[in-house]
Amino acid sequence: MLDFIISIDKNLFLFLNSLHASFFDNFMYIYTKSNVWIPLYISILYVIIRNYRKQSILIIIAFVVCLAAADQISSGIIKEVVGRLRPSHNPDFEGIIHLVNNRKSGQFGFVSSHAANTLGFALLCTLFFKNKIFSTIIFAWAIINCYTRIYLGLHYPLDIIGGSIVGFAVAIIIFSICKRFVKLQTNLSIKQLFIPIAVLAVTILTIIVYSAFG
Repeated sequence: MLDFIISIDKNLFLFLNSLHASFFDNFMYIYTKSNVWIPLYISILYVIIRNYRKQSILIIIAFVVCLAAADQISSGIIKEVVGRLRPSHNPDFEGIIHLVNNRKSGQFGFVSSHAANTLGFALLCTLFFKNKIFSTIIFAWAIINCYTRIYLGLHYPLDIIGGSIVGFAVAIIIFSICKRFVKLQTNLSIKQLFIPIAVLAVTILTIIVYSAFG
């Protein structure tokens, strides 16, 4: 049964990874970089401080702990214990898969720390801000981030699924602890969340322009 699942995982990866174009090579390569999203993280920090005032320090700590825990569990523990080679390091795929700028990343790929971090972050934003439109936007951002890992040849779909489970679990645990000490807002309006939405839109537009003409 496990061999069957792994076979499907590899075949799905090969199919998705084969769908590429020069524009998307540039787009996915830039989109997947963590430092590109620093303005987004700063804008989220602003929203937290602006709306939670004195309690904001606890929520900021919750976000930091969530990201640190998700990253350590996925990269520091599970990857080393499972030891599943990334597709970019799989000798069976040598010269077959599409790699961008010959980037291969680390040796092991299960589970994806990118998926754990971005989806854990997205869920925590959703739980604290409670706005359906913003939740849809931030999850779309996180899902595209996860897909870049398959496009770039760095992760199998199961790596992404495993990472998402880790990210969701950590976010739910952290939120469950934090809400005991923080008086949560009923929900934040789009107006209150306008800055991170605008920052996200501008960042993506910049990536698109750079990918097309850079």
